[in-house]
Amino acid sequence: MPTFSVRARELRRSKNLTQKQIASIFGVSEILWRKYEAGDRVPTLDGLIAIADYFGVSIDYLVGRTDNPDTLH
Repeated sequence: MPTFSVRARELRRSKNLTQKQIASIFGVSEILWRKYEAGDRVPTLDGLIAIADYFGVSIDYLVGRTDNPDTLH
């Protein structure tokens, strides 16, 4: 299953957002967001929640534990 970095990139692209734009939305630096997508860093729990909420997906989907993006299984 895809990792967080893959899902983060796919979700960002699904909204046609640049790394700079998405970083601004979540209040992180563009460099940090790039590290998320490269798999070098992962967000805090609060960050994961914010990202999941923004994209309307479950945290399990976001971190690759399921391929079902629904927040309710």
